This record gives sequence, structure tokens and C-alpha cells, in this order.
Amino acid sequence: MSWTTKIPAAATAYLEANRLDEVECVIADLPGIARGKAVPAGKWEKQTHFHLPNSIFFQTITGDWGEASGPDGFLEPDMILKPDLSTATAAPWAADGTLQVIHDAYDQKGKPVAFSPRNVLRRVVDLYKAEGWTPVVAPEMEFYLVGRNIDPAKAIEPMMGRTGRPAAGRQAYSMTAVDDYGPVIDDIYEYAEIQGFEIDGIAQEGGAGQLEINLRHGDPIKLADEVFFFKRLIREAALKHDCFATFMAKPIEGEPGSAMHVHHSVIDAKGRNIFTGPGGGETDAFFHFIGGLQEHMPSAIAVIAPYVNSYRRYVRDSAAPVNLEWGRDNRTTGIRIPISDPAARRIENRLPGMDCNPYLCIAASLACGYLGLKNEIRPDKRWVGEAYESESEIAGSLSDALDLFDEAKELRAVLGEDFARVYSIVKRLEYKEFLQVISPWEREHLLLNV
Repeated sequence: MSWTTKIPAAATAYLEANRLDEVECVIADLPGIARGKAVPAGKWEKQTHFHLPNSIFFQTITGDWGEASGPDGFLEPDMILKPDLSTATAAPWAADGTLQVIHDAYDQKGKPVAFSPRNVLRRVVDLYKAEGWTPVVAPEMEFYLVGRNIDPAKAIEPMMGRTGRPAAGRQAYSMTAVDDYGPVIDDIYEYAEIQGFEIDGIAQEGGAGQLEINLRHGDPIKLADEVFFFKRLIREAALKHDCFATFMAKPIEGEPGSAMHVHHSVIDAKGRNIFTGPGGGETDAFFHFIGGLQEHMPSAIAVIAPYVNSYRRYVRDSAAPVNLEWGRDNRTTGIRIPISDPAARRIENRLPGMDCNPYLCIAASLACGYLGLKNEIRPDKRWVGEAYESESEIAGSLSDALDLFDEAKELRAVLGEDFARVYSIVKRLEYKEFLQVISPWEREHLLLNV
């Protein structure tokens, strides 16, 4: 099996201990859901690619299809999906030996499919590389462990801990709270180790049953792959213990939302951080990257906050920024500069929600920074004090955010016009679908009162 020499060491170790039975050939769609095929190991070893219709990228989160196929009509032509063996990783929850392998999408002429999320991120990374830059990111993943919820009409509730009481809120960084659902965390650690993923730390966040996992910094595509895999890993660990893991931006009323903060730095051809000068000071590039986030992030909100629920997270004084101010070691600003050594100087984008597609979120954030670097955009004056006092600079709804996205010519050009066209069509259909649903609030307050 010559392909085994091209897979990561963790996958090799897994195969040494488990007979390979099946390979899951996967690709992320617009929401970040894994689409693909499960293939018997013997067949997979003989194939170099497989096919899926391009319509998987036109699907809404509800399973409907947007009219995004273009002038040829909704013909659902096959894409060519080729494996990236460097992504091969175990599925340790599977009963038999199973590998997951992320694939890249090409059209039948061999060109990358422009609206495949992994290709969108690669396009942005390549723009950096053309300038002699290498972007580096570090995502932080927040999520909730909640009780099993099989009735959409029922409110989501925190999971039961080992004490037999629901997980408590407002216990940020409490080790006791982490211990309360230790068995789930133990399996997250075990699955991550088997899959070869390095966790930088796990902490209790402010919400009831809310956790945060930090990943080590690295290549944007590799880190997006890991977040993509981690979402499934965490869900499987939770299900093993009779609870759900949710990555909704705002799953529980009255509790904080879940973010995916992204830390950014950029390395030059000599391996030096371009945000830091020879004397250790902050460079023009550092300020230009911040300026790009401030200038273009309003137009990118539709990508990093992709659902109607996403906008419930952006509430003042609720641990989520509603502004595009930048500050030093200030968690109330949308753009934070963490404490660090000069060589590790980085910029944290605190605006994205955990409900984002990691490929598209990181691509959008990098695209804003890239435009700042290329156009030498200067940021506003640094914010001092609580930034909740600043004016809100974020769209209040998905519809408003999409309007800004549709008008953002420079941002769309960086992400790819074909992607931007498809994304807007699909998201507008999702918003239209949402408007057809009558909520409990409307029935409670309008049914007999208006």
C-alpha cells in the first residue's frame, strides 16, 4: 500500500493497531457539513478519485437548493474529488478500522471548483504566498455540552454533570466545572490523540456547559481541517455520554454565545513575523492588517456569522464584541492584541461565531487583513477602556450583512466572485426559509394581543 507512506504518523499508528475496513471520503460543504462517500478499503486503495455532483455546494442548511448553478441550468454535473492524503486521520469512534480523508474538488477540466470552501481558503493563502508572505492562524473553539434535545420546540438545556445537577453557568475557568463533565473531556482528549491533533488547552467558559478548546498556531488550511474534524470528534464524544455538543452561536437564552476567535500573524520569506520590526517594535504591516479588518470586516460578517441565530450572539455586555475597535489585551474590542513576545506578536479577530464554516471564516478574516496590507490601510486610534461604549459597527441581521457582502467588490474579488455569487444565493434562500417559520414568541405575544 504505497499510499500509506504519504499519510500522517498518527494515521499510520492507527492502521498498525487496526485493520483498515473503510475509508470515509469527505469534503466540507458551505455550512461545513462533511459530505462524501464511505468506501470499502479494498476499493479505495484502487481509486485515485471519486465523483459528487456540484449541487452539494448549492444546498441550504435545511436541505433545499439555491438557484446558483449558473446559465447552464441545474444539471448537477459531477466534480472530480481527489484525496489529500496529508489529511488522513482515524475515526476512533467507529466499530471497525476507519480512516477519514479530506478531498479537494475539481471540475471536469481539472480546475479547482471555486465555491468549494477549502479551495476558497487556498485561494486566499496563495495570494499571500504571491507576496512572499505565509499567514499563520490559531483558532479557539467554544461550544456547549447540552442535554439530548430531540424536540425542536423545546428549549435547549445544559447537560447533567456527574453531580446529577445541570451544568452551572457563570463559572468561567472553574476546574470543578470542567471536572463535572470530565468523562466527555477525557474522550475528546483520547480521540484527538488518536487522530494526531494537538490541543493547547481546554477551559470552562462563562456559559452553562460551555467549553473552549485552543489549538496550536499553524498553517491556515491545516488548522481549518482540524476544526472541521474537531466538530465531528466532539459531537461523537458527547453522544457516547448521552449528551449533545452544539456549535450554535447562541444556543441557550440568557447564556453567552460561542465564538471561534482567530489569532493571526504573517511570516516573511526569512521566517520573520512581519508584525515585528528589527528592534521588536510594531511595524506598518501590523497596523495595516488591523486597518484591513476594520475596513472590510463589516462586509465579511455574512461569512463569519452565517445564520440568523449568529446575530443573537452580538449583544452588548455579553462577552461578544459589537464593534470593530482594536485594543491591547482588551476582550471588549472586536480586534484584540494579546500579550506576547515580539516574535509571537499576533492579532485576534474576536468577531466570528463558532457556527461558521472554518475554511470560509479563516479565508474571510485573512482576506480583510490582506486588503489592509495591500492597500496600506491605517486603523482608527486604539480604543482604551470598555469598547461596549463604542458604536455598533456590525450588521444586525443576516439580511443586512448579505447586502454589505454583495456590495463589497474588493472582498469578493479576493474570495472569488463565483464563490461570492453562490454563497449569497444560498444564504438568501436560507433567510427566506427562516421567515416562513412562526416562532413561539410570535404565538405567545401576538396570537391574542394584536
